[in-house]
Amino acid sequence: MKAIGIILAGGNNEGLGTLTELRAAAAMPVASCYRAIDFTLSSMSSSGINKVAVLTQYNSRSLQDHLTSSKWWDFGRKQGGLFVFTPYTSRNDNSWFRGTADSIYQNLSYLKRSNEPYVVITSGDTIYKMDYREVIKYHVEKGADITVVYKNMEGKDLSKFGILQMDDDKRLNEFEEKPLQAQSSNASLGIYVISRTLLISLLGQIIPEGRYDLVKDIIIRFRKTLKIYGYEFDGYWSSISGGVNDYFNTNMDFLNRDVRDIFTKNAPFVETKPKDEPPAKYNAGADVSDTIVGSGSILNGKIEHSVVFRKVYTGENSTVKNSIIMEGSYIGNNCVVENAILDKDVVLSDGKQIIGEEGNPVIISKGTVI
Repeated sequence: MKAIGIILAGGNNEGLGTLTELRAAAAMPVASCYRAIDFTLSSMSSSGINKVAVLTQYNSRSLQDHLTSSKWWDFGRKQGGLFVFTPYTSRNDNSWFRGTADSIYQNLSYLKRSNEPYVVITSGDTIYKMDYREVIKYHVEKGADITVVYKNMEGKDLSKFGILQMDDDKRLNEFEEKPLQAQSSNASLGIYVISRTLLISLLGQIIPEGRYDLVKDIIIRFRKTLKIYGYEFDGYWSSISGGVNDYFNTNMDFLNRDVRDIFTKNAPFVETKPKDEPPAKYNAGADVSDTIVGSGSILNGKIEHSVVFRKVYTGENSTVKNSIIMEGSYIGNNCVVENAILDKDVVLSDGKQIIGEEGNPVIISKGTVI
């Protein structure tokens, strides 16, 4: 049951504020050494999907740089491989992607030139590990036209999700997109399995009608005429695109050993583009606890309950608490950083304080010097 993959990574995410002014959400740093898209790419590779297209649009430079060499995810091969697609402009057509369905339609040749019977569609800004082979197997057993992967999100803010209502056989009856009052707690994870030929047919039907959204114009519109089933996923899953707090909390989840071990101790592992740097250095007097630290960092002072990325320097008598410090940032002596996100290459001079509110971290933009 072979399949090809499509990763939707082109959205203009405004929920992350200044963090995505210069980068796509799929390129956001996660857990001291990864990018968000690494988790989806690794799941594709470990599931035997060796042909994957990444559809990008806004702020895609850092994402394309990260994907320059595909060998890290085992996509450097003669058959298949990793394809990065951007909006195609020509003399006759200069439109950007007008929606998720349109982004696939504008790259329809990718589908038509493939021979695999199934397509796995997912996003590049969610953190999880999944064997898509199990989803495809379920899809075939059900005789489904489309399978939607969902998770029971009871107790969560359901207004951020698409909500599935299904019968006892898991066949979709209704699909509510970001409802104010959800009728169930079964939330779509934005992962779909569909036959390649059916996807081509549906796109050819809706795009000429001016319909460009995968969920609204295919899943919801055809929910009564197509056999659409739900597949329940019960593992760890988190999205970083819902807002700053979602991004912050996802990183902090990795301080929980049970979550961290899912990705780092249990095969198949999550792969990323490696950097040739020495291990982190803890100078005399450094007091680091409940923290994950990226390579090449040099640490002094006290750091607790934080995520520290690559090549970070913290000075003597400085304190970092409940914060995310991104690559290349420099924190001088006698500084205090608490409840904060320091983006890449931030510099804090000696004695400066950055203190946010618990549950509402303050963001210092990339390259800021204070």
